[in-house]
Amino acid sequence: MAETTLKGQRLRGGVRPSKAIEGVRVCEQSNCSTRLSRYNKREFCNQHAPITYPRVRGRFVDEE
Repeated sequence: MAETTLKGQRLRGGVRPSKAIEGVRVCEQSNCSTRLSRYNKREFCNQHAPITYPRVRGRFVDEE
């Protein structure tokens, strides 16, 4: 059996730094003192974040 070799190239281009928010931030919910990560762009912690639902593929069927 013949031996095969794979040859690749290095990735090119710079690595963009992560977006970070300056300063110490806490959850906007009253009586919550959870400190938010500097990489979390939201106003609330995970416990108090509003519920969001992912996009569902397909179509919606009316219930009868």
